[in-house]
Amino acid sequence: MPGSGIYAATKFALEGLSESLAQEVGPLGIRVTLVEPGAFRTDFLSGHSVHNASGSIAAYAQTSGKTIRHLHEIAGKQQGDPVLAARAIIEAVEAKEPPLHLVLGSDALRRARAKLQHLSEEVDRWEQVSLSTDFTDQPEPTLSSRENS
Repeated sequence: MPGSGIYAATKFALEGLSESLAQEVGPLGIRVTLVEPGAFRTDFLSGHSVHNASGSIAAYAQTSGKTIRHLHEIAGKQQGDPVLAARAIIEAVEAKEPPLHLVLGSDALRRARAKLQHLSEEVDRWEQVSLSTDFTDQPEPTLSSRENS
């Protein structure tokens, strides 16, 4: 969300680390699960954990300002139940095939699906540009070379 760049950056870093780790330890029978929660009714949005600057910049009113207003509006009214989230995490941990990405909450699920759709549409729109960056002098792989890779 606008205004959450530093917070999001730490989550992106953990996502990349965890996805790589999952590939490294998967052959050893070790599973990795990223818990990706939406808004849960905890004190996360309370004055105990969120501190906003006293001033504001008008140019940001519809981006980060809108996010800050939204977070104030939902504080204490988040749809996610932390007890149910804990149960879902335990279910994933005990699963024979736990997910790499465990998205929790209808809001997180909605955002994840919107992001995937946007990414897919963007990749499709730029597919020809993406493909145009390969060397053109590479021979097409033969059936035997594909079987060896």
